[in-house]
Amino acid sequence: MNHPPHSVPDPIRKRLRTRRSLPGRMLAWGGQVLLWGVPLLFFGAFFFYPLAAIFRLSLFPEGHLVTEALRPLIEKSYYARVLWFTVWQATASTAGALLLGLPAAAIFSHYRFPGKALLRALTTLPFVMPTVVVATAFTALLGPRGMLNDILRTLFHLDSSPLHLQNTIWIILLAHVFYNTSVVIRLVGGFWANLDPRLGAAAAVLGAKPWQRFRQITVPLLLPAVAAASLLVFMFNFTSFGVILILGGPGFATVEVEIYRTAVRLFDLPVAAALSLLQMLFTLGLMVGYTHLQQRLTLPLPLRPQSATQRPPRTAGERGLVFGVLLLLGVFLLSPLFALVQRSLTLGGGLSLQFYRALFVNRSDSVFFVTPILAVRNSLMFAVTTVFMAVTIGLSTAYLLRQTELRHKRFAYLLDPVLMLPLGTSAVTLGFGYIIALGKPPLNLRASLLILPIAHTLIAFPFVLRSVLPILRGMQPQIREAAAVLGASPAAVWRRIDLPILARALMVGMVFAFTISMGEFGASLLVSRPQFPTLPIAIYRFLGQPGLNNYGQALAMSVILMATTAVGFLGIENLRYGDMGEF
Repeated sequence: MNHPPHSVPDPIRKRLRTRRSLPGRMLAWGGQVLLWGVPLLFFGAFFFYPLAAIFRLSLFPEGHLVTEALRPLIEKSYYARVLWFTVWQATASTAGALLLGLPAAAIFSHYRFPGKALLRALTTLPFVMPTVVVATAFTALLGPRGMLNDILRTLFHLDSSPLHLQNTIWIILLAHVFYNTSVVIRLVGGFWANLDPRLGAAAAVLGAKPWQRFRQITVPLLLPAVAAASLLVFMFNFTSFGVILILGGPGFATVEVEIYRTAVRLFDLPVAAALSLLQMLFTLGLMVGYTHLQQRLTLPLPLRPQSATQRPPRTAGERGLVFGVLLLLGVFLLSPLFALVQRSLTLGGGLSLQFYRALFVNRSDSVFFVTPILAVRNSLMFAVTTVFMAVTIGLSTAYLLRQTELRHKRFAYLLDPVLMLPLGTSAVTLGFGYIIALGKPPLNLRASLLILPIAHTLIAFPFVLRSVLPILRGMQPQIREAAAVLGASPAAVWRRIDLPILARALMVGMVFAFTISMGEFGASLLVSRPQFPTLPIAIYRFLGQPGLNNYGQALAMSVILMATTAVGFLGIENLRYGDMGEF
């Protein structure tokens, strides 16, 4: 007699319990300890402990609460204006990303067309680029001597640049939309692509018109995905640092930028810590809402593979719509990148690789000078280490969350947003926390090279987690039960069942971790050692130095970083498990 996997006969259950000897039970118990211990110890040591050190030093300097640091936030209208600007620009930037991203998500989720994988990878590329590269790209495109101003001066025979967007709110909003449109396309488009088209077909049989089907069926199903994408984009814009600092100039400041200015320039740690606490409260609230919406996306729905939901555009109207949306998306997302490459090759007049060759030259002939190409080596070294750590922590955390959801759902609602806090935490706050907390026993890592991969892992591992967790939630537990009934050990079950299913999601997480580590700027600026600069730090340093050669090398390094990211995502598009995953 055949029994369903979830209905195991009593004799087999008895034999299964007999097989579970004392060593086997000890191994299972050890696995549970490892499952809980790895992510919680990592979080406790490298996230909560550094933040607690900042707050203790700043708000509890004498062992009791000192509220002097909170007074400026209440009494000075300047901080209210900073908070208002932070919320306002984040809202406007989120609206812009939705305005461009939702039509693109519809195109990518419904149609197949040549070059689709390449375009998807290119739309994701801006999201993982470091802020210094984005700032350089937008300056190369829209700056006073940028490509667009050069074209306009030539066409209309002008003596001065007609576009003046540098240090304005408009270039900030454009850069934020450039950054975050891919989040909308990935989250909404990935969910939309797997909705069962038979729902709309059934409504059409009942007489519903296309607009009614879209409004009454598609929109309600998409709302959680759209809301989740909006919250995530808002959080990224709320914590914006490099875009505001570099493109906005001294006239604009978000809470993140104000933390940096207060801590670095004024060295007023109490006020900086109070601002960090304010930002953390906002971030926690946003993450609670985001994870709740993501859990709604995992509710049982009639989903279908993309091979059954996507088709080539057939009519002239569909082809025109696809072409128009892709043209707008391509021009907006690719023109800054094209301008970056063009300027790196033509800066100074004529087509030349002089700035790329200069990356290998020690111009000062000093043993203390680090050539830019060594910064590339350092970034690769740190990125590989980060991938290993982020995958280990992210995979353990995904299993921990899934187990908690199955056994203690209410506790999982709290644990999930807490584990996602590094995604929205100020990199400046995190860096200062490491300087304060990790410079003495028991965690004396301030002078260690390991401190940089640890910081990068905290920033990157949420992307591994959100790539793996949806696949883990969708796995059928009966498959593991059936394997256990047949005598497979927990290690064999994971190796032969879980790993093949999770392999593609893990690869997606690995590429995210690699590219994020390669491009991370905020925390690296504070904790990296001068003799081991990363690629973004080298770009920032060269941008801050006068001279055509320094600017040209910054452009060349930016192109190298952009190309590295592009190669990674072009490869991962062939390995993704459809569009599953939250990024």
